[in-house]
Amino acid sequence: MSTDPQSPAPNVADSHALIRVHGARVNNLKDVSVEIPKRRLTVFTGVSGSGKSSLVFNTIAAESQRLINETYSAFVQGFMPTSARPEVDVLEGLTTAIIVDQQRMGADPRSTVGTATDANAMLRILFSRLGKPHIGPPSAYSFNTASVRASGAITVERGNKKAVKATFNRTGGMCTRCEGRGTVSDIDLTQLYDDSKSLAEGAFTIPGWKSDSFWTVRVYAESGLLDPDKPIRDFTEKEMRDFLHREPTKVKVEGVNLTYEGLIPKIQKSMLSKDKEALQPHIRAFVERAVTFTTCPECDGTRLSEGARSSKIGRLSIADACAMEIRDLAAWVRGIEEPSVAPLLTALRQTLDSFVEIGLGYLALDRPSGTLSGGEAQRVKMVRHLGSALTDTTYVFDEPTSGLHPHDISRMNDLLLRLRDKGNTVLVVEHKPQTIAIADHVVDLGPGAGSAGGTVCFEGTVEGLRAGDTVTGRHFDDRAAVKETVRKPSGVLEIRGATSHNLRSVDVDIPLGVLCVVTGVAGSGKSSLVHGSIPSGEGVVSVDQGAIKGSRRSNPATYTGLLDPIRKAFAKVNGVKPALFSANSEGACPTCNGVGVVYTDLAMMAGVAIPCEECEGKRFQASVLEYHLGGRDISEVLAMSVSEAEEFFGEGEARTPAAHRILQRLADVGLGYLSLGQPLTTLSGGERQRLRLATHMAEKGGVYVLDEPTTGLHLADVEQLLGLLDRLVDSGKSVVVVEHHPAVMAHADWIIDLGPGAGHDGGRIVFEGTPADLVAARSTLTGEHLAAYVGG
Repeated sequence: MSTDPQSPAPNVADSHALIRVHGARVNNLKDVSVEIPKRRLTVFTGVSGSGKSSLVFNTIAAESQRLINETYSAFVQGFMPTSARPEVDVLEGLTTAIIVDQQRMGADPRSTVGTATDANAMLRILFSRLGKPHIGPPSAYSFNTASVRASGAITVERGNKKAVKATFNRTGGMCTRCEGRGTVSDIDLTQLYDDSKSLAEGAFTIPGWKSDSFWTVRVYAESGLLDPDKPIRDFTEKEMRDFLHREPTKVKVEGVNLTYEGLIPKIQKSMLSKDKEALQPHIRAFVERAVTFTTCPECDGTRLSEGARSSKIGRLSIADACAMEIRDLAAWVRGIEEPSVAPLLTALRQTLDSFVEIGLGYLALDRPSGTLSGGEAQRVKMVRHLGSALTDTTYVFDEPTSGLHPHDISRMNDLLLRLRDKGNTVLVVEHKPQTIAIADHVVDLGPGAGSAGGTVCFEGTVEGLRAGDTVTGRHFDDRAAVKETVRKPSGVLEIRGATSHNLRSVDVDIPLGVLCVVTGVAGSGKSSLVHGSIPSGEGVVSVDQGAIKGSRRSNPATYTGLLDPIRKAFAKVNGVKPALFSANSEGACPTCNGVGVVYTDLAMMAGVAIPCEECEGKRFQASVLEYHLGGRDISEVLAMSVSEAEEFFGEGEARTPAAHRILQRLADVGLGYLSLGQPLTTLSGGERQRLRLATHMAEKGGVYVLDEPTTGLHLADVEQLLGLLDRLVDSGKSVVVVEHHPAVMAHADWIIDLGPGAGHDGGRIVFEGTPADLVAARSTLTGEHLAAYVGG
C-alpha cells in the first residue's frame, strides 16, 4: 500500500477543537474565561457553591440549547421554554448539548420507571401483537388510558348534509376503581369536621377553612341546601349526601354566584390531587392524618383492568412483566422468538440491557418514578443515551456518581469513558476523587463559595491538580482514619421482620446514642430499611433527598422561618405591624410586586428581566425602608450573609435570640456565605440539601435519619459535616445515616451493611459492627472498599 509522501494541508474544520468561554458572569462567576477541549472528558471541581453549575449548566449548556431552539419556527418556539442569553462575552465552538441532571423525576402517581423510559410503550406493542387472548391495540394495555364508549348522530358535511348514526369505542387498560394509580384513598371524616357542632358553630377542622371565608365555609352554611344551625350528626340521609358527595351546583351567597360541591370531591381536588411534597407543612400534616392509602382491591396494585391482566404471552401478563426485576425481564424477552416483531424485540432488549449495564437491573418497570433517589433518577435518564448513534455532541452530567457505592462508581466511569470514546465531549460536575481521576482535563473553581468563589483556580491535568495549591488539590488524597474508640450505645431501636420492597424478614437492632451508618450497594435495601422500617413519629426526624420546592420569591430567610422573628423585631422597635417587612405582603414595592425585577414577556423570545426602577431591586416600598433596626433597613438585612447576620442579631440593639438560633444552625451546616435574600432557585444541589438539614435540626427529635447528606459536598466540606454529626450525637441525639462516602463510614461508631447485591440479590444484613471490624474482616464489598480507602 503506497502512502503519499506529501501530507495534505490540515483542514480548517479540524482547528475547532475547543469550546471557548470568555467573560462569563452568570450568578457568582467573576469574568471567567476557560478553554475546554472537545472530544475529551472534562471534570469541573470546587467546593459547593463555587460556581461549577453556573459555568457548565447555566452558561455552556444553556446557550447551546437556546441556539438549537432558535432554529425552530417562531410558532414552535412559542410552545418551548424560553431562556435569555447567558451573561458572557464570547462563547465559541459549542456543540449540541444533552443535559443529564439530578432533577428528581416527577412524583405524579401515574409515572413509573417504565413510562418515564420507552420500555412500557414497547412492551404494550409487544403484548398487543402476541398476547392471547387478543384484547385490542397497545392502548388496551396502558393504565393511563381509560376505556371510552360513545354513540349518537353525527352530521357529515358532504354534498347533502346528512345525519349518520355512529358509535365509537376505545379500549384502555386503566383500572376503573383506582384510575390507574394502584392505590385507593379513604378519607377519615372525623379529621374534616366535628359532627357534634353545626356549621354555624365552626364544625370544620380543615386547616385554612376560616368561618368567614366565602369560598369554603360560608358556601356550605349559606347554600340553602343544608341547615347551618343543626349539628352534623343530626343531618338526614339526603342532607348528608348533599354535604359529602353532591355534584358541583351553582348557588347564590349574598348575591354572588358560587359553586357548591360535596366536601369529599372538594378536598380531593384542592388537596389530594397535588404532589404531597409541594404542600405547605401544616396542610401536608393534615393530609397524612386524614387520608389513608391502601392497595386497590380490584387490580391488586397493578393499575390495570381485568382485560389487560388476562392477556398473556406464555404465562406472563403485562402486569407480571412490569413487576419483574428488569434483569429478569431482559432474560424473558430474549427467550421470545417471533420474526413478525423482530425489530421491536431488538429495541426492547437494547433498552432493558442498558438498564442492567448502568446498574439499575434491580428496578422494576412498575416502580413509581417519584420513589427513585436522585442518583437513580439520573441514571434512568442516561438509559436513552447509551445506545445512541449520535457523536460530536456535548454530554453534561451533574454528579453522576451520587447515590452510588464505591463498587458501582467504576462502572459509571466506564460509561462516561465510552461516551467520550464515541467522539463526544463529556462535561462532568463532580466531587468524588475516583471520577476526577479519569478526567483528561480538570477545571477547578473557587477558592470559596458564593461571593468568595466564581474564579478559575486551576486548569489542566489531574496530576497538575494534585500538585497544585487549591482546596481540591490539597484534599484530593485525603483519607480518614478509622476511629480508635467508638461510643457505647445508650439503647437500641428494634426492627423485626422488615419486608418492605426487597428486604427479607430483616431483624436488626439499631443502636441509639451513637453515629450509626447504613451502607450497601445501590438497591441493596438501605432506604427500605431506614425509611420503611424505622417508625416515623414522635422523636424521629427524617431528612430525605426530596427536592426543595421554591419560586424566585423564596429565599433562605423565608424557607427556614428566619424572616418571622426578623419582621417582629423590626415591627417592635418601630411600632408598626410585621406585615410591612414582607416583600410578599404589605411592604412590597407596588411596581414589581416585591420581586425586585420587572419581567417583560416577549412571546417565543426570551423574556427580559429589568431591575425595578422604583425600588432599585430592593423589593420594598420606600416608606418601609425608612424603618431601621440596629442602623439597618430590612433590604440591607436581607442582603447580609448568614455569618454577618449571625453577628448582627447576636448582640446590641438588634439582638434577636430566635433569629440568632436559626442563623447558628445555617452556619453549622456550612452555609455561612449564603445571603439571606438569595432566591432558592439559584442554590446548588448541595446547598439545598444542607438548607433542609438546618431546618430539620430545629425539630425536637431524639433520632435523626439522614439520607446521603454528603450529596453535592466537596471533599473539604465533608469534614465540616462530620463535625456537625458529632455535635448532634454529643448533644444526646441518635444519628442514623444512609451513606456511601468512605469518610463517613470510617467516622461511624457502628455500621450496618446490607447486601450482598442489589434487588433480589440484596435485602439481607451482611455485617453489623464497628468500622475497624469491617475493615479487618473484609467480608463484604463495603469492607473491601473501606479497607482500600483507609489503607488497611
